[in-house]
Amino acid sequence: MSAPRGQFSSNIGFLMAAAGSAVGLGNIWGFPTKAAASGGAAFVMVYLILAFLLAYPALMAELTIGRYARSNMVHALRTIAKGPVSRFLGGLTGFGGIAVASLILSFYAIVAGWMVAHLAEPFASLFGATDAAQWLTGDSTARNLTFTAIFSGMTMVIIAAGVEKGIERWSTLLMPSLLILMLLLILYVLSQPGAMTGLEVYLMPDLSLIDPELMLSAMGQAFFSLSLGVGTMLIYGSYLSQQESLPRLGALVTLIDVGIAFTAGLLILPAMYVAQEAGTQIFSASGELIAGPGLILQVLPALFNEMGSAGLFVAMAFFALMVIASLTSSISMLEVPVAFAIESLKVPRKAATSMMGLVIFAISTVIILNFDALFGLVISISTEWGQPLLGVALCIFAGWIWRRDQLLMELKEGHEHIESTLFWKIWPWYVRIVCPLLILAAFAQSVF
Repeated sequence: MSAPRGQFSSNIGFLMAAAGSAVGLGNIWGFPTKAAASGGAAFVMVYLILAFLLAYPALMAELTIGRYARSNMVHALRTIAKGPVSRFLGGLTGFGGIAVASLILSFYAIVAGWMVAHLAEPFASLFGATDAAQWLTGDSTARNLTFTAIFSGMTMVIIAAGVEKGIERWSTLLMPSLLILMLLLILYVLSQPGAMTGLEVYLMPDLSLIDPELMLSAMGQAFFSLSLGVGTMLIYGSYLSQQESLPRLGALVTLIDVGIAFTAGLLILPAMYVAQEAGTQIFSASGELIAGPGLILQVLPALFNEMGSAGLFVAMAFFALMVIASLTSSISMLEVPVAFAIESLKVPRKAATSMMGLVIFAISTVIILNFDALFGLVISISTEWGQPLLGVALCIFAGWIWRRDQLLMELKEGHEHIESTLFWKIWPWYVRIVCPLLILAAFAQSVF
């Protein structure tokens, strides 16, 4: 690999970056609350199984294409294509991935900005700045623009520093910090009244609740939780050394991701029932569990307020956790368009980061100024439609369009005798047929 592209210097660096990309706000609040609303422990059990039946094969498709092509998503898919039609479709899919990754980051930065504002609020309260604390937790255009800009700037600073000095260095700092904060918060929450009720909901499965709807919901969560379909893992794969075993690294990334998602459930579910025990409403008037931003920005802050002075420090730790989770995902999303600008437009990394970062921030600004009309629409277009359809396309490229001998030779790099393994006997046909069908099933359940 040429030096300007950069390369991960170690397995640990790649694993922390890839796991950080996968572990975002969706893992911290999406998985636990979906589990609580969809069968509790039964959902968790199905999710853990499907993460390896669906997410791991799709992840391997992205990593393998990325390392073989050693390029951005557009060029990578064109590289493995056989003829003019497939090359055109490869370019179209690649540009689609860049567009969807940029759209996801445009609304993600807004939500992450809320987390940064809520992280600042306990500090303002601690120093008696009551008006500032109220502004930080209020829903104003000025607040949203300010903290979206701050979070976008943080992401751009890391990406501008490059693969090893930016993505890898910060991922290896942030991911252990995330785990330490999460474990400390779990220990604290489990000591509070009501926590055991949440733990029982999360860990004691009722197998009678397993039905096709639950399985499809768990399937969708398994796919989305690994940040698949938009080229983030393809780009990270392109920065891997030829000496690494892709099946082993892919399995480790999947294990780390589902492990952190499961661990997040040990925090969020008990915390919700602790909040209920303290008198905070966790179910809506219609009887549905409050999830997503409502949970993070209303239910849990109400719990922190009930804790008195200790609640300030718990709030600091919790929102620090949320900011870290946001940042490790946002850097991988920004790297997708930045890699294209560097390699295809021949723009230096710092300039490419500024250019792409400012374009995405401009989209975020438009969303903020037209929040009611655009926020939900952008989420729907990018995550409910774009991401799964791109995931199917990537599986088709890996399974049907890429020459099988080239695919085998790439996998043999770092895993010399892979053709005699169970992985090679199953994965190629699985990624051809089963994986696209499972993704489409999860897509249909989510949209229709």
